[in-house]
Amino acid sequence: MNVVLWALAFALAAVFVASGIMKLTVPREKLIERTPYAADLPHSVVLTIGVVEVLGAAGLLLPGLLGIAPVLVPIAAAGLAITMALAFLTHIRRGDQLAQTLPAIVLLVLSTLLAWGRFGPYPL
Repeated sequence: MNVVLWALAFALAAVFVASGIMKLTVPREKLIERTPYAADLPHSVVLTIGVVEVLGAAGLLLPGLLGIAPVLVPIAAAGLAITMALAFLTHIRRGDQLAQTLPAIVLLVLSTLLAWGRFGPYPL
């Protein structure tokens, strides 16, 4: 099970790094074309979400790999789960279809599973 949790952590980290870097580097107009919800949020909020995603991704991997404060891994996973719960609520508030909401749901579930696994029966 530990191998599965590590694979999940690496996969989630890759997704969150990619998403966060996109929010931090893509110009606002192009970002709105790709992710229409960005039009509803101030650009500073979108940038903050990008920073949270990149830092959360680092928190999924670095503490466990370096053996320094590994309790931060499930905390980072829980924080990203909260971020995805808020993303889900944003999509619901906007009236988005399931196709736009599904990535947030999947990432919420996977982040929650990682947090549960690392807090509970499979700590680092």
